[in-house]
Amino acid sequence: MWEIPFLICFPLIISVFMYCIRINKIRNAIAYVSAVIIMITVGLLVVQWGLSGFEPQEFYVQTKDVDKLIFTADLVLMCVATFLSFKYKRPWISLMSIIPTFAIIWLEFFGPKFDVDGIAHIRVDHLSILMCIIIGIIGSLIIIYAVGYMHGYQHYHTNIPDRRYYFFMILFIFVGAMFGFVLSQSLMWIEMFWETTSICSFLLIGYTQEEEAIFNSFRALWINLLGGCALTVAIIYFAFEEHTVSFKAMVELAQVHGDSYSKAAIIGVALIAFAALTKAAQLPFSKWLLGAMVAPTPSSALLHSATMVKAGIYVLFRLAPAMSGTLTGTMISFIGGFTFLSASIMAIAQSDGKKVLAMSTISNLGLMVACAGVGRPETIWAGCFLMIFHAISKSLLFQDIGATENSLHSRDVENMHGLLYRLPVLAVFMFIGICGMFLAPFGMLISKWAALKASVDERNIMLVFFICFGSATTSFYWTKWLGKLIAHTNKPVVRDITKKNEMISLTIHAILMIALCVLFPLLSSTYVDPLLVEMFGESKQVIGNNVLYILIILICFFFAVPILAYIHSKKLRANQKLSYMNGINTGKNDAFVGSMGSDRELVLSNLYFKNVCGQRKLMIPSMAITAAVLIIMLSMIISRTLGGTIL
Repeated sequence: MWEIPFLICFPLIISVFMYCIRINKIRNAIAYVSAVIIMITVGLLVVQWGLSGFEPQEFYVQTKDVDKLIFTADLVLMCVATFLSFKYKRPWISLMSIIPTFAIIWLEFFGPKFDVDGIAHIRVDHLSILMCIIIGIIGSLIIIYAVGYMHGYQHYHTNIPDRRYYFFMILFIFVGAMFGFVLSQSLMWIEMFWETTSICSFLLIGYTQEEEAIFNSFRALWINLLGGCALTVAIIYFAFEEHTVSFKAMVELAQVHGDSYSKAAIIGVALIAFAALTKAAQLPFSKWLLGAMVAPTPSSALLHSATMVKAGIYVLFRLAPAMSGTLTGTMISFIGGFTFLSASIMAIAQSDGKKVLAMSTISNLGLMVACAGVGRPETIWAGCFLMIFHAISKSLLFQDIGATENSLHSRDVENMHGLLYRLPVLAVFMFIGICGMFLAPFGMLISKWAALKASVDERNIMLVFFICFGSATTSFYWTKWLGKLIAHTNKPVVRDITKKNEMISLTIHAILMIALCVLFPLLSSTYVDPLLVEMFGESKQVIGNNVLYILIILICFFFAVPILAYIHSKKLRANQKLSYMNGINTGKNDAFVGSMGSDRELVLSNLYFKNVCGQRKLMIPSMAITAAVLIIMLSMIISRTLGGTIL
């Protein structure tokens, strides 16, 4: 399949052009064309894989020359991290890159001899293809959106140097690295692409070069490098014990069949699962994702929907068969469930739109992590749909927030009062994105329902508690935001300065969201069920097709009712009366004269309970609890495994 090396290498080549070309129109045209080419290539990859029978395929066994490039890239990444760490006076962070890099190189040249002929470096199956579709379509749409957005961003942020050539270079490197990450079967390759995504996210978060951006970018760097260190230890230990660096072999050897299992594989799975928690921004590592909000919106969308955080989820889904019924699975499901509940509670106290989305991302990722930790076909069925719908919905919302901020000059939820009447097009897209996150019959709610039912069937009481209360608090903050959008207002209409390329991306995202809801049963039977058979040898659909068809009918009513109501309202005549506001009316419904003769303005605001459930109140205790659980559970896993007791 020529599409595989093309998808990895083509974005890297385009990134060079992005950096070298300083004429905006030419660079923008190349970005458009390249994004379309990536989407088409992903489509061709899916078609060619389908023509081969939709069966798992492995490629590239003899890769000595490519291996040299991989090690060279590792060294380059180490040099970049080291240089920037010393430049900004954080030399200790460089050690987290230097030590793992030299450890991997030492393993390659002085470690045990691997069975090279038995290691395929690339694997194509249902899960990797699913990730390629998310990266290729959502990632490319974000790039298209970024062309128009960054033009407005630089126009209104004159204090920030115009380095769009640098920004787009990193975006394309990021996309290429993600393709390599999800398609790689060799742990050595996975480690290199892991480090690449860590460095790219660090560079994107620090784009503005302001003090806050630099601080947050280094926090993201050291947290992700910490995960890279755990990944490196897992690779070296497993390679020494089993003489292979095959990811598939590790997962298979870690599964217990009577007395047949590998201690090195079980410990390796636990360490890689720990590493995945850092990439997926789970507690106690969540702060790096919150800090990423200082970056321009396209990078936030890319980090939160299509690439960075989904890398951690992808790894945990790969490990799911080896975590079922184990201490590692218990650890991961607890961390994920606890994060789901804690982050959703903290989101209630946020009024900044991007921070609400960030907290919501951490929360929903927690539910996906919990599903992976349980490691049963039912929970992975729910987890796959959570990942699909979350990728589209969050990408849509982040892009919409960015466009709204450019027009409204604010991303505060309180300033979006009556947005449906002031920026109607952007408000409709935002409405679809928010509904997609929590309302019936949209896919995220169906997936949460499936996760809850699977947890009940598994009698996982702890996870049932987390899902029930986490879903309730999720509904609370989304309802507040939705109410702001549709509330009537007398505020003036705002000029929508959203560019055509931004609108194209937003429109496609909205159509995809609705189409996936309608095609939910088809997607389940034709793709997700075969994925589960491939992973577990069996498939269990948590929600029957009859229920799904009923939900599709509800979708039709969901959109039909407001449209019919709008048409009917056109024929009605309104006779609006002024409200009494505890003073002298001024002829407007948003102002009055107070008892002391002063002019007062009516202000409507949601409650945010910042003193009850804000980050300052809950983040540190939540981090302490999850850190303690991780330390204790990892110690138990390693000690029991080495002692011969694995469950």
